[in-house]
Amino acid sequence: RPDEIRRLGDIIHKHFKFSTDIEASVEVDPRRLTRDHLVALREVGFNRASMGVQDFNPKVQEAIHRIQPRAMTQQAIDWMRELGYGSINLDLIYGLPHQTPETFNETLDTVLAMKPDRLAVFSYAHVPWIKPSQKILEQKVLPTPESKLNVLKLVIERLTTNDQYVYIGMDHFARPNDELAVAQRNKQLQRNFQGYSTRAGSDIYAFGMSGVSQIPDAYWQNEKELPKYQDAVDAGRVPLHKAYLVTAEDKIRREAIMRTMCDLSLDFAAMSQKLGINFEQHFASELALLAPFQADGLVNRTPTGLEVTDAGRLFIRNIAMCFDNTLAPLGERRHSKTI
Repeated sequence: RPDEIRRLGDIIHKHFKFSTDIEASVEVDPRRLTRDHLVALREVGFNRASMGVQDFNPKVQEAIHRIQPRAMTQQAIDWMRELGYGSINLDLIYGLPHQTPETFNETLDTVLAMKPDRLAVFSYAHVPWIKPSQKILEQKVLPTPESKLNVLKLVIERLTTNDQYVYIGMDHFARPNDELAVAQRNKQLQRNFQGYSTRAGSDIYAFGMSGVSQIPDAYWQNEKELPKYQDAVDAGRVPLHKAYLVTAEDKIRREAIMRTMCDLSLDFAAMSQKLGINFEQHFASELALLAPFQADGLVNRTPTGLEVTDAGRLFIRNIAMCFDNTLAPLGERRHSKTI
């Protein structure tokens, strides 16, 4: 409730000091939102907001049990702009039941009329072994990988027409003057497990159940079940569920993957100097794995490095995965499909 938001805000401000140019973003659900919620969030310091839309098609909304009429989303956006939220992001999902390129094109018409500052267009990740509630969607017809790829192609073409948005990559779009787009042009864009960022080298500290934290040498996750989390906190212990210490090789590969995803290119000499290795020798077998991508016109090898083509952007996950030495064999992987 708004009064609880204000109380939480007071507690947070009591214990932490904030920069004057803080970026404070909140995820809101228009279906449970009042204007007073947004007033309270602004009062405690939030200046950016993100909302899930998924799809505006009523048939798709009914299939995924998320009824969210256009007017409801528009009302939330209008309130945010009135109250001075400086950046508004909308999340869409493709790969849902009953979606087709034609129906999603209509959703894009609606979204473009709303003029959000950023857009995240995610591929639906079907992982019922992690999210049992998704099993209900197995009873419905999900789009084929080919249909999903056609939708993604449509999204990129529609959003980037007339320079409305810049395709940052990995599902994200931003206005040409947005700091994400500027950072990418200057090859200063960063990426962590939460997504793209302009803040290089920032530590990430997560508070609350299941939150994941990151510092240069480690990742750790809080307890994922509420009773275990509460018991640990009540006992004065860090509610640690699991942790991973990063090796020197992890750091090298993390940088190679990040620069591939952020710059959509690799400069071998620059990477060698930055990482203190001979990049081409160190990654000889991984670069060989890129041969099929080259043959399909998704990657261009140059005398000094490699460049991801416009078509290759659609497969940037797969290209970057070539540098990951922790992936299980294809038949044993237990995570969502890339397409």
